[in-house]
Amino acid sequence: MKTKRICVVTGSRAEYGLLFWLMKYIDDREEFTLQVIATGMHLSPEFGMTYRDIENDGFIVNKKVEMLLSSDTPVGVTKSIGVGIVGMADALEDLRPDLMVLLGDRFELLAASTAALIRKLPIAHLHGGETTEGAFDEAIRHSITKMSHLHFTATEHYRRRVIQLGEHPSAVFCVGGLGIDNINMLDLLSKSALEEKIGLALGTRNLLVTFHPSTLEHDESSTQFSNLLQALEKLNSTKILFTKTNADTNGRIINQMIDKFVLNNSDRAVAHTSLGQLGYLSALKYVDGVVGNSSSGLIEAPSLGIGTINIGSRQRGRIRATSVIDCEPTCEDILKSLNKMYSQSFNKRLATVVNPYGVGGAASQIIEKFRTIDIENIDVKKSFFDLDERLLTQVIEHYEGNYGGL
Repeated sequence: MKTKRICVVTGSRAEYGLLFWLMKYIDDREEFTLQVIATGMHLSPEFGMTYRDIENDGFIVNKKVEMLLSSDTPVGVTKSIGVGIVGMADALEDLRPDLMVLLGDRFELLAASTAALIRKLPIAHLHGGETTEGAFDEAIRHSITKMSHLHFTATEHYRRRVIQLGEHPSAVFCVGGLGIDNINMLDLLSKSALEEKIGLALGTRNLLVTFHPSTLEHDESSTQFSNLLQALEKLNSTKILFTKTNADTNGRIINQMIDKFVLNNSDRAVAHTSLGQLGYLSALKYVDGVVGNSSSGLIEAPSLGIGTINIGSRQRGRIRATSVIDCEPTCEDILKSLNKMYSQSFNKRLATVVNPYGVGGAASQIIEKFRTIDIENIDVKKSFFDLDERLLTQVIEHYEGNYGGL
């Protein structure tokens, strides 16, 4: 029996963690052949050479596509995309997959989707339809949606947005957030094992800090992060675990600020380039809350019953649970939000939080769709699915009448 070759592309530690169970299901099925392309941060010593984590988990990395330049300036990131397109073209020519799987919105995946588009390779896109108004990931995510043929969204609201982008409803499936599968299926570390892994004994109060640049805000990220560090300086009795940034524009500036803070607060703070999915979720289990602007604070943290302080605009537009506290990127508002998170009334509310990203099972739903869809005969010539003309006219007239257009 000829197997269907499914190629999963991953460029970051966080993304691979979300893809793990789907990759395992693909690899375990006789009707599929799993192909893995590692790129981006996975191949960088600065970010931990995390392609080794993929191999240590028992997967074969079929191709390594170098694309990450040493510069994290806009010019450097743009050039990385160009290098990535060249490398992806060669990798796909050698592997000749029947379907490519991409998750999310990072610039490495824009290179992969562009190469797949030109060679008429169908794409299954995961976690489309979401919005992150403070980052150029927003535009990349929607661009990948338009180049993709199968869509697996985390909420029904996001499914509707993908359809609004012109994708046919029959190809758009709501499966929930993939990160919930890891919470349900991984054997998380004990507290002592986590403390040994991170090199820090947890205290009576503990925070996980994950902050990434807001790539659409000019030179604002370092100022915002400086304000966060000023707030953290005032929490003398709190242990702090930092995870460093992805390979985003100006990410190295934030990492340098983290290193300086840890050096000056070595008795209560540590930083890690990569905790891996097991380490990261285990940390979420034992801290009081996650602080910063990572999607994990909105998608995974609610399922572990902890609070999230979401700073600034990077995640603006995402659906959030009532365990998420949105705050301005000022020292005063961050401190105010921390006080709220530790309040008795807020902690009482955590017991009844419902995660809008579901209860798990996303990977198994996706693999069942792969099994029932005729992957080898997906028509790459898509038709644009138009919304009801009368409804569209009403929406346009409403906005033009009330706001005068853009």
